[in-house]
Amino acid sequence: MQHVEVTREWFLEDQQGRTFADVLNDPEQPFDEVLAFFNSPDRQRRMEDAEIHHDRPPLAGVVRELESLPGIDRVLGDVQPNRSKRLRQAIGVVVRIIMLRRGWKKTGRKGSLGVRAARSDRPSPRHNSGGLAFWFIRGERYEREEGMPYRSVRERCRELDASEPKQRAARRRAGKKSRS
Repeated sequence: MQHVEVTREWFLEDQQGRTFADVLNDPEQPFDEVLAFFNSPDRQRRMEDAEIHHDRPPLAGVVRELESLPGIDRVLGDVQPNRSKRLRQAIGVVVRIIMLRRGWKKTGRKGSLGVRAARSDRPSPRHNSGGLAFWFIRGERYEREEGMPYRSVRERCRELDASEPKQRAARRRAGKKSRS
C-alpha cells in the first residue's frame, strides 16, 4: 500500500477535519505530534494489520505507542474533558483520512479499545480500567475496498451454524440407508 502523508492543509480540506480547526489551532494541543506519529509508514502498516490479522480497529495497532507519547498523554490526561475529547475525535479523523486514502472504507461499526473505569467522586480525567487503550474507548472499523482477505469469526460462525442442520439431515439419511 502507498504511504499517506497527512498535512494540516489536507486535514482542514477534509469535511470532517475542518470541524476540528479549534484543535488544530490550539497551541496547547499536540496536533503536529499527532500528524508526525500517524505519517509513519510503519504505523500505517500496523493499522492495516490490526484490521486484517487481528480483526480490530486500525487504532488498536498503534494506540499504546500513541498514548505513551508525553505530549499526547498530557492532553488526554487533562481534567478538562472537552479538550481531551476533541483531541481523541480529531485523531479518529486522521485515522479515517489515512485509511480511506489507502483504499479502505468505513464499515459503520466501532470496535472496542478499552473498558471505561467507574466514575470517581474526585475530579480526574476519564480513563479505562481494561483493554488495549488507557484513554480511547472505541475506534472506527474499516474494510478493504476490494474485500477482506480473510473471513471474520462472525462470518465463519454463521456459515457453520447454517451448515449444521444440513449436516445433521445428511447423517440421518446416511443412517437410514445403512439400516436398510
